[in-house]
Amino acid sequence: MIKTENLTKRFGNILAVDGLTLEVHEGEVFGFLGPNGAGKTTTIRMLACLISPTSGSASVNGFVVGRQDMQIRRSVGVLTETPGLYENLSAERNLEIFAALYEVKDPKGQVEKYLKWLGLWDRRQDAVGTFSKGMRQKLALARALLHEPRTLFLDEPTAGLDPESAHLVREFILEIKKEGRTIFLCTHNLDEADRLCDRIAVFKTRLLMVDTPLRLRTQLFGRKVVFHLRQGQAKLADEVKQLPYVSEAQFIDNKLLVTLDNPEERNPEIVRMLVAAGVDIQFVGELRRSLEDVYLQLVRSA
Repeated sequence: MIKTENLTKRFGNILAVDGLTLEVHEGEVFGFLGPNGAGKTTTIRMLACLISPTSGSASVNGFVVGRQDMQIRRSVGVLTETPGLYENLSAERNLEIFAALYEVKDPKGQVEKYLKWLGLWDRRQDAVGTFSKGMRQKLALARALLHEPRTLFLDEPTAGLDPESAHLVREFILEIKKEGRTIFLCTHNLDEADRLCDRIAVFKTRLLMVDTPLRLRTQLFGRKVVFHLRQGQAKLADEVKQLPYVSEAQFIDNKLLVTLDNPEERNPEIVRMLVAAGVDIQFVGELRRSLEDVYLQLVRSA
């Protein structure tokens, strides 16, 4: 679990992180989204005790940043956007070195476990300098997990990867989640965040909004249901708009677009109303706003 209270970081006159207060629940995948220079990597570095905050407080896995930094470092794994690896050494040797640094019990077993899990076992004796970007990223992910951390910080884990490698990394993240680990994910891939994350924070030096992807969409845009009709009249929109739970209704090209709360509960009532009016309904669907719409709305208005 991660908690911050007014966490702030300045570099001289530059305010990188401005009073961040949030809570990340144990066992969730938490997305941290924002433009370049927003302070996402700085936040990770503070929480992983790689740099000190200017002010405010934070705790990770029950340990306090600034007072129990060694315990935090032992309980977290970090995958940076540009992980440094020993290119002249083999993949196996790279992991053995870090297993020793973390005082991992059964280092050979752990190295074998993650090399196999990430599909690198057959290349374990090859120099890392011969690896593709995707293979290096998988090796860096294995390195971050060797000591079985409770919390994992991932900074752009699929950036620059081909679709197959990116898919493997995303599947691996979901497997890690099943083990009950907490994952703090920074990414520019909004579709990836939408699929992986239980909750998402949009951040631009300061926290703009945090919630589940669905509730973020609903809070900003509401939920819009499209009733596809064989035929219809514009007056239908006026009649539907009178319903107390409908905030907007439009009739466009034999489609009735209705913005409302809780469509799962309210749609049947609207269907009955339309049928009673003698309207043939071809099908009903929801017009979903993308996470990109949410992100751009928040960042541009910040």
